[in-house]
Amino acid sequence: MTQMFDLSGRVAVVSGAASGMGRAMSLALGEAGADLMLLDINLQGAEKTAGEIESMGPRAVPVNCNVSRPDEIRAMFAQLDNEFGRVDFLGNVAGEAVRKKPEDITLDDVEWTWRNLVYGRFCCSQEAGRRMLAAGRGSIVSLGSLASITGMGRGHIAYSMAMGAVVQMTRELSTEWSGRGVRVNAILPAQVLNPGLQARIDKDPRIKERFLSGIPRGRFGSPDDIRGLSVLLASDASSWITGAIIPMDGGNLAMNAGGSVGTEVFKE
Repeated sequence: MTQMFDLSGRVAVVSGAASGMGRAMSLALGEAGADLMLLDINLQGAEKTAGEIESMGPRAVPVNCNVSRPDEIRAMFAQLDNEFGRVDFLGNVAGEAVRKKPEDITLDDVEWTWRNLVYGRFCCSQEAGRRMLAAGRGSIVSLGSLASITGMGRGHIAYSMAMGAVVQMTRELSTEWSGRGVRVNAILPAQVLNPGLQARIDKDPRIKERFLSGIPRGRFGSPDDIRGLSVLLASDASSWITGAIIPMDGGNLAMNAGGSVGTEVFKE
């Protein structure tokens, strides 16, 4: 059974590898045996992740790459061709967004968000996809969000529009490419605890209770929650999974907006 999840001899590219879910994904793939190209604008952080992976045995190459810039993405893939000569898995994780009210956000902020979250993911997918199609196999996973398919409010307009595009990109690429051996899926996290979310909680502790009230699992997500799903989708164990939009949300999406977490029972 463990052979199904063995990534030895395969090459993965992961963006956002310096921290958070990108780092967790990279470490999990390395632990499963994959060699990696690690992308981030934080080169020092990517180098640290690379060192941890190489201590496990696989090779890891950190690259300073801004995913909102196609020229840097294409240069990275040219380097990948020289370093490894193949790509078996792409993890689109990196990307930032501007959070402002719809009536206040500028079009420049919307475009900046789109370039980070949509343009970059598509350019990486296109470059990886061309190489995977030539090889007749490969797997692409893009990080989305529950904001891809539900309204969040709280100034998420640019982020939600962009993530909605990521979900539809996933469906279209899977439809176009899966018959030629390239699977394309998306992972949609709910609230994963990171420095940004923690800062918001520290500023307003009521946020924690409000968010957790909608997560039946009873806790925020952790970057490490993406580890198992990443290895599954990169491996042959998921050979018939493509075009899937997979919530990673502690039950958030399944819960009715008026639902109650836990075992609370109302008696007449």
